[in-house]
Amino acid sequence: MSIGLLGKKLGMTQVYDDRGILHPVTVVEAGPCTVLQKKGMEREKYAAVQLGFDDKKENRATKPELGHAKKANAKPCRFVREFRTKAGEELNVGDKLTVNRFQTGQFVDVIGISKGKGFLGVVGRWKFAGGGAAHGSKSHRRAGAIGERADPGHIFKNHKMPGHTGRDRITVQNLKIINVRETENVLLIEGAVPGANGDYLVIRPAVKKKAEKKK
Repeated sequence: MSIGLLGKKLGMTQVYDDRGILHPVTVVEAGPCTVLQKKGMEREKYAAVQLGFDDKKENRATKPELGHAKKANAKPCRFVREFRTKAGEELNVGDKLTVNRFQTGQFVDVIGISKGKGFLGVVGRWKFAGGGAAHGSKSHRRAGAIGERADPGHIFKNHKMPGHTGRDRITVQNLKIINVRETENVLLIEGAVPGANGDYLVIRPAVKKKAEKKK
């Protein structure tokens, strides 16, 4: 996987392209990201770089975070993630990565945490139909029978039940970059991405799709 960027979701809007076509886009603040650590085959047994995004005050950082950032001559970061590197991708500790790593028309995968919904029943969580709505029914929004009688005598794993919903790690693949604004460190990505406004994101080059060739 090629090195991507860390960012933050700012909101959604819509823009026109050169042909006058309207595109719904998500505005993502991407970078600048600092290379906090570089891992190699000799010590960690794999090649990767650790990126940090969104500086925070030193008095809000722990001593390990301060020491880790000091080695890179940088400030402690709120969002830290690791990217595997390929041969030929030479980055050094302390380097800054910006949105110019991406191009207009490129496809990316966006990884984030979905919105939390709290504790939901089976109707809200799994879209169960529920029981009858008439007066004779005593099971309007319940799951119904979940047992398996005497054989096998237990409830199988992954049975759809009430519980906590949302706050899952979601990857949306093959989203097209409509515009790259280097002066503002902003990407305009077509479509929706996971999470609420202000949530952190990982933006990486698309794994399954390449950029379209211009005719």
